[in-house]
Order: sequence, then structure tokens, then C-alpha cells
Amino acid sequence: MSRLLRRAVDVREHETAALVASCAYFFFVLSAYYVIRPVRDEMGVAGGVENLAWLFTGTLVGMLLVHPLFTALVVRFPRRRFVPLIYRFFILNLGLFFLAFGAADAGQAVWVGRVFFVWTSVFNLFVVSVFWSFMTDLYRPAQSQRLFGLVAVGGTLGAILGSTITSALVPLLGPVNLLLVSALLLELAARAARVLDGQEAALARGAPEETAAAGGEDDGIIGGGALDGIRHVLRSPYLLGIAALMLLFTIASTFLYFQQAAIVARVFEGDPQARTRLFAGIDLAVNVLTLATQVFLTGRVLRWLGVALSLAVLPLMSLIGFGILGIAPSLTVLVAFQVLRRAGNFAIQRPAREVLYTVLPRTDKYKAKNFNDTFVYRVGDQLGAWSYAAIAWLGLGLSGLAFTMVPLSAAWLLLALWLGARYRRLLDARRREPAAIGGGPRPAPSLP
Repeated sequence: MSRLLRRAVDVREHETAALVASCAYFFFVLSAYYVIRPVRDEMGVAGGVENLAWLFTGTLVGMLLVHPLFTALVVRFPRRRFVPLIYRFFILNLGLFFLAFGAADAGQAVWVGRVFFVWTSVFNLFVVSVFWSFMTDLYRPAQSQRLFGLVAVGGTLGAILGSTITSALVPLLGPVNLLLVSALLLELAARAARVLDGQEAALARGAPEETAAAGGEDDGIIGGGALDGIRHVLRSPYLLGIAALMLLFTIASTFLYFQQAAIVARVFEGDPQARTRLFAGIDLAVNVLTLATQVFLTGRVLRWLGVALSLAVLPLMSLIGFGILGIAPSLTVLVAFQVLRRAGNFAIQRPAREVLYTVLPRTDKYKAKNFNDTFVYRVGDQLGAWSYAAIAWLGLGLSGLAFTMVPLSAAWLLLALWLGARYRRLLDARRREPAAIGGGPRPAPSLP
């Protein structure tokens, strides 16, 4: 397997086992989520489409409440303990929801379904954020640029498998029993994380020059306060820039989602089966393009273009795409733009964004990153949804709404380039520090 991987991608000696474990870990995390995602969506509709906005607001509140609980685990336990604890906490939740649905009558089931909708939205972002925090903690910066694209392949395959499991088993088991299937997959993710934790020394041998630059960092207890992540984001221009990058991405994504709904409703008015087929076709095209890009291009793009230009790919694509959509708001333009943009996010933008955290102290890889990945992400959803509604209320048509995203995409592009340049300076400083202090452990770093 090692020889095959080295032929396909730039995998070095000692890295193969960690790479396989990382792919397996992400595979089980996303398959666990995609098994219950359709269950969540159906329960959201059953609870009333008019209530969905309030459920999204509930998700935002849930993120803010759960983040301090997550960081409380981070400050008290080493990584090898708090990562499995987090996943088993969610497994326990799935078991409780399974019992609640079994005991509820029809009226109570609607309210349990609404709570489950909010919980699943929190669960999704948290388990993925913890995964990527683990990756940025384990892989050195140059390793992340070479290998994060291939690591993401595991997640893409897991998402495909999870959706397939639900499609195949829901007629046989019913939607509620799928919660137990998701719990099993999540337990496998926790076990894969434990295996991966044991590969840190091997990964360090695969990048000896970067291991020296890492100084005295280890996988012990991180310590600090439960609110450090929020404080660090607010005090650090670099972390605040990553938060702004997340906001601009989610606002643009929400605008495009609403435009997709409007155009598809207009073209396929009164034909729900055609709409379903179109959405399924878009998802299939996105998954195929994402998988091909992750296997053959992501690692090379990150190494050839660097982090700054890799981060700039998606905002540049959005700037051009929204401009064309503003000129010609047609179904063909929308589908092409949506497929390219979503695949670009999964295959290029997400791995490049995760690389930004590899030069930060461990406390920021877990606390600040989790705050950006969960609460800030949902704030962007809210801003996008309500601002779209406000602008539409002013009377702008589909073209006008698309054009409003052009300057936002331009600002996003400039921010991506600035963050990439700042990452390069932090990486250079990280490599210089051991030489400057005689190769010994580094002092506690200040906020970048």
C-alpha cells in the first residue's frame, strides 16, 4: 500500500499508516453524519417549513452554549482522552434520541424532531471541527500541504457511503433505527482516532526538519481557560481574519443556496420529482468532481500555488460566477456555478483553510478553531439568510441579488491573499525560532 500511495501522491516513508488512519477516521465521521442528515431534514420539514428559520437560530444558540463545554474538556484532558470522550458524548446523545422517539406520541415526536434537528446541526460542525483540529495538531505545515487533500478523500467516500446506507436501509429499518447505525459508525471513528494518536511519532520522523521547528510542543494537557478560544479570536488579527474568511464564505454560500431555490422553483414549478432529480444530479456531480480533484490535484495545487493562491481560488471563482449569474440568471449557469463552487470548496478551499492553523499554538488549534468552525460559521448562515431576505424585500431581482455578491467576493479574495501572506510569515518565524534559541523548547508564543 505504501508503494502504491507513493506512486499516486507525495507520501513519504513513515507517513503511510498515519495517512490511512486519518482517511479512515474522516470516513467514519462523515458517514455517521450523512446517515442521519436525511433524517434531520425530514424532521425539519415535518416540524413545519415556516419554523426552519427559528431552528437555524436555535442552532446558533446551541453552538454558543456547547463551545465552552468543549473547551472545558480540552483544558482538563490530553488529546488521547478528550477526542474519544467528545465522540462518545454524541453517541450517548444518539442513544437518548432513539429512546425518546420510541417513547413519544405523534405530537411529542414533532418537538423531539425539532430538538434533533438543532442537535444534528451542532453535531455536524463539532465532530468535523474536532477532526480537523486533530489533523492540524498532528501534521506539520509542509505535510499538511502535501497530504490534507488525500485525507479529505476519506471524508468524501464516507459521505457517499452514509447517503447510500440511508437510501438502502430506511425502507427496511425506518428512520429512527438509523440513529443506532450512526452511533456505530461514530464509535468506529473514535477507535480510528485512537489508532491515529499512536502514529504521531512516525509522522514526526517523516518530517524531521519541521519537528525540530515545532520545539517543545507535545500532546499533553493544553490547559488554560474555557473561553480562551473566543478571547484569542478577538485579540489576534490572524485568527480574526480566518473568522472573517469563514463569514464571507458562508454568506456567499447562503446567497447562492437561496438563488438556487428561486431559479429551480421557477423552472420546475409544480414538478417536485424533477427538482429532486436535479438536486441529486448536482450532488452526484459535486461528489465525483471533488473526489477526482482531491486524489489528483489538491496536494499538487497547495504545493504549486502555495496557501495564499489556493485560498484565493474559491473567492475568485465566486466573483466570476456571481458576475455571470447576474448577467444571465439561468438554470444552466446556476448548476455549473454551484457544482464548481462546491467542489472547489471541498477539494481546495477547506484543506487550504485548515493549513492556516498548523502554524498556531495547540490551544488555538482546538479552542479558537472550534469557535470559528462552529459559532462563526452559523453566524454567517444567519447573516446570509436575513440579508438576502432584506435585499430581496427592497425589490432586487435575481440579477441584482447576484451582483451584490461581487464586491463581497472581491473583499473575500483580498482577505485570502492577506491570510496566505501572514501564514507564510508565521511559518518562517516558526522555522527560525529554534535556531535563535539554540534549538531548545520554544517560549509560549504570543498571538499572531
